[in-house]
Amino acid sequence: MEKGIVEQAREVFQSGRSRPLQFRIQQLRALHRLIKERETDIAAALKQDLSRSEFDTPLFELVGLENDIKLAESKLSEWAAPQPVRKNLVTITDDVYIKAEPLGVVLIIGAWNYPWALTLQPLVGAIAAGNAAVVKPSELSKHSANLLKELLPQYLDTEMYPVVTGGIPETQELLRQRFDHIFYTGNSTVGKLVMEAASRHLTPVTLELGGKSPCYIDKDCDISVACRRVTWGKYANCGQTCIAPDYVLCDPGIQDQVIEGIRQTLQEFYGEDPKSSPDYGRIINQHHFDRVTGLMEGCEVALGGKSDRSQCYIDPTVLRDVLPHARIMQEEIFGPVLPIVTVNSVTEAISFINEREKPLALYVFSSNKKVIDRMLTETSSGGVTVNDVIMHYTLSSLPFGGVGHSGMGRYHGRHTFDQLSHHRAFLVKSLAMEGLNKARYPPRTAARLRRAKFFLQKRLCSCSQAICVWAVLSTILALGLLTALLVVLLKDPRV
Repeated sequence: MEKGIVEQAREVFQSGRSRPLQFRIQQLRALHRLIKERETDIAAALKQDLSRSEFDTPLFELVGLENDIKLAESKLSEWAAPQPVRKNLVTITDDVYIKAEPLGVVLIIGAWNYPWALTLQPLVGAIAAGNAAVVKPSELSKHSANLLKELLPQYLDTEMYPVVTGGIPETQELLRQRFDHIFYTGNSTVGKLVMEAASRHLTPVTLELGGKSPCYIDKDCDISVACRRVTWGKYANCGQTCIAPDYVLCDPGIQDQVIEGIRQTLQEFYGEDPKSSPDYGRIINQHHFDRVTGLMEGCEVALGGKSDRSQCYIDPTVLRDVLPHARIMQEEIFGPVLPIVTVNSVTEAISFINEREKPLALYVFSSNKKVIDRMLTETSSGGVTVNDVIMHYTLSSLPFGGVGHSGMGRYHGRHTFDQLSHHRAFLVKSLAMEGLNKARYPPRTAARLRRAKFFLQKRLCSCSQAICVWAVLSTILALGLLTALLVVLLKDPRV
């Protein structure tokens, strides 16, 4: 079944249907209509999957998606236009440029924690770049997956953008097919399997993974504000966010202040009983519930700690004095549990971070510029936000993606378009002025080598619209000099 779907998508792509920019814009507008017209249905599906608040659905799923669609629609002609590049004297009269071309058929494997944003944002870039795309939503968020399967064919070209639902067998069958790019969002264990499957066809991949994103809270900062922002980022979506702060690093002397700041913020956000708050979500299923609660074993609970397996509910929880070798520090938590690890200095914090895999995000809270500069220059991460959390994700102008163990490739806004395009190099010459080529043809002489090096090494400025006055004057002057030089060279009997 999956093989037939992929073959059909490739056949339609090769027909050229998605090449015209107008087709791509029509599909982007149709996707935008889906989001606007079916927002209530989307919110209902997310309520069933994750107990997501109806107010959080637009905030965490749809606003960023709409922004990416609007940006792609408004900038598509600019992104797809040939981009002139610098020339040398040899190519001064030639057309030299880079043009983004579609890759072909893209496989998009979405994630369950934000099943609409993390599935459709890559699709926006795939459509804008002119690709066909097979969409595979996560089976864990089954209500969203089924709704996407129902809705997408009602709005988009069904042959170009088919949806495949199902679990591991269906995903494995898809990965056996040949694609031109695979875009996967999820955990590193599955990411390795995706990369291994892609290698059989030499298929490039974008892997948006995760990891343990550290949050360093310096003594020299407004701790109450820091705790407020960390609490929001950590416990939104019940902690099931790939760039949520995974653990806090702070001085032992401020640990109690941090715990108290989080306690006060939790009460403000979710009241005395978070379980009854409409703004506090649930773990996706009992398997993940068992995994998260198991991670807390042997740790000292400072806040929360209660759970209800029948409802997949876990209190917003803080653990204090967590040891570096504790189980909860060995894998991404992906739940509403925040360990605090104490460090005695920023130097110790940096060492702690660098001894581990590179995270998807890094967060630093400090009013000390030297501390901030050290954290940013002496560590590595996919992205970084200072004095806040998660907000770098909201900017389409910033590339989003991991490094090392946290992933490869980047997307959002134009970055998705570029990631899912082939940037083809073009050099278009005429058959005239063949005399200019004599310097590179045999037989070789020292004089010809000198002339060839001069022509090849002399760079000219470039401007996208060829209206730079200096470029025009330089080109006219260079052409005049070349003509005079050519006359002299042709009269030289040694040439």
